[in-house]
Amino acid sequence: MKRRKVVYAAEAGDDLDWIYATVATASDPVTANDYDRRIRSSCERLETASERGHRRDDIRPGLRIVGFEKRVTIAFAVEADTVLILRVFYGGVDWEAAF
Repeated sequence: MKRRKVVYAAEAGDDLDWIYATVATASDPVTANDYDRRIRSSCERLETASERGHRRDDIRPGLRIVGFEKRVTIAFAVEADTVLILRVFYGGVDWEAAF
């Protein structure tokens, strides 16, 4: 099984920062840190069996979408040697409109 390096686009990093701040404000920093760790772990697991999720070529060529814990949508693209995490959407954000 091919392994790919997981890379985060700047927008995905911004999304993760926003999710952390939102959860920390709604609950506490410990909860936000744990949630952030779980989201990142889910992203990192895309290094193997990368071609999973739903293809959404109708929105952007090569775009794939996977859900995480019913509240997060991870948008990514699989390249030859990398998995590029494009965006990480939280809650009811209209992720399709973002592309």
